[in-house]
Amino acid sequence: MVRTPLTEDQRDRGRALGQVLRAARGPRSAASVATEAGISLDTLRKIERGAIAAPAFFTVAALAQALDLDLTDLARRLTPEDDRSRLAG
Repeated sequence: MVRTPLTEDQRDRGRALGQVLRAARGPRSAASVATEAGISLDTLRKIERGAIAAPAFFTVAALAQALDLDLTDLARRLTPEDDRSRLAG
């Protein structure tokens, strides 16, 4: 299966997701968060640095739960302003 290349906006959003997750993790170890979310430490590290720019929904949901993040708030933080106003209108 061949994947469609990600756009620059999608890659930027992936990097922003990584920054949010890393900040939410705070002083907790990446290993403990990965274990709680049921993903590998390598996967969490790749998401945090933006190497996995579009992780699966259930991976993001598991990380959000492990980090006590609200998925709606997380999506809102990662959606550009112009997209939010277009979706709301």
